Amino acid sequence: MTPLTPQDEKACIEFLQELIRIPSFSGQEAAVAARVADEMRRVGFPSVQRDRAGNIIGRIGSGERRLLFNGHMDIVGTGNRAAWTHDPFEAHVENAVLFGRGAVDMKSGLAAMIYGVKSLLARQPSLEGEIIVAAVVQEEPCEGMAMQILMEQEGLWPSHVVLGEPTNLQVALGQRGRVELRVETQGRACHSSSPHLGENALNAAAKVIFGIDLLGTRLAGDPDLGRGSMAVTGITCSANSRNAVPDHCELVIDRRLTLGETQERAVAEVRQIMEREGVKGQVRVAEYETRTYTGHVSRGREYYPPWLMPRDAPLVKQVIKSVARVTGKNPHSIIWPFSSDGTYTRGVAGVPTVGFGPGDPTLAHTVDEHVRLEDVLLAARGYAAIAQEIVGEKLAVGRF
Repeated sequence: MTPLTPQDEKACIEFLQELIRIPSFSGQEAAVAARVADEMRRVGFPSVQRDRAGNIIGRIGSGERRLLFNGHMDIVGTGNRAAWTHDPFEAHVENAVLFGRGAVDMKSGLAAMIYGVKSLLARQPSLEGEIIVAAVVQEEPCEGMAMQILMEQEGLWPSHVVLGEPTNLQVALGQRGRVELRVETQGRACHSSSPHLGENALNAAAKVIFGIDLLGTRLAGDPDLGRGSMAVTGITCSANSRNAVPDHCELVIDRRLTLGETQERAVAEVRQIMEREGVKGQVRVAEYETRTYTGHVSRGREYYPPWLMPRDAPLVKQVIKSVARVTGKNPHSIIWPFSSDGTYTRGVAGVPTVGFGPGDPTLAHTVDEHVRLEDVLLAARGYAAIAQEIVGEKLAVGRF
């Protein structure tokens, strides 16, 4: 017996289409959050709540063992909508493929989680723990922030976490971290007809950029996560006019961190460049302030640690076993090229965390983002099997 009936499979896809038709840019998730909560209640989740940040939490079962499925509700912008073959919010289906913003990242995973858990509702009395589906806010601009609120402020601490970001139905074991640095260079303004009378902050910034390019070739590496990286992604300068030498310049640096690298190390590396080049100024970790759709304000540093699960960790083995049982293939382990809420659940809180979801990770944030419907339904079955393996009575292989 499959964990989803044909009626449930149809309802799951229709629900996914509804989610895609609701634009839910970061900070504007209210409508999609209400729809998610309604669907959780409709399919029978005994407990559905909204926390102070606007995360929607559906729960079944009880016990010290808590398996949390994580999926974010927010999406990135569409870019040039004329470049899309189909309107990004139409949820167009063609040849069993669903197109739309959020199809891969990650409304398909969220819909699959809800329906995967729905298939276990009848078995709720036999569960040996609790299953939680957390639909979270603002993962795109500040990943991990919503999970930090859920765990530290709401007190909901899971024992295991499965992230539904796209993996092509493989199992993700980790990711590089990131830190956003701000470098300010200081100069002395003067008329640009006599540049020798001043100190050009833009010239100083150029020296820092050159030093960053050199440093990027010498950064540490990890056998699994790969090498760290650095990229200057923004620059602003201020001057009295276009005929004046600028006395202030600011650089934005995206620093990707491999295992063993920290925000302190990243700052120290850039500071050494500035000292070597004789550049006046400072370097610091950027900070964010964000307001969720409920009005909750969060502040923090733009620092998101790397994380990696050992291949022999019990959670990794359990998820691989469950996915293989559903798909008939042993899944590969992968490393995500992007960041996720795992940067908090594993990187900060130390909770065993893996990723498993439908869709090709390389399609996230792209024009004509799309997902195969078959993969969405396989993911739903996979989530059910994972939950059954971790907090439920074990089912025979033949029943999947």
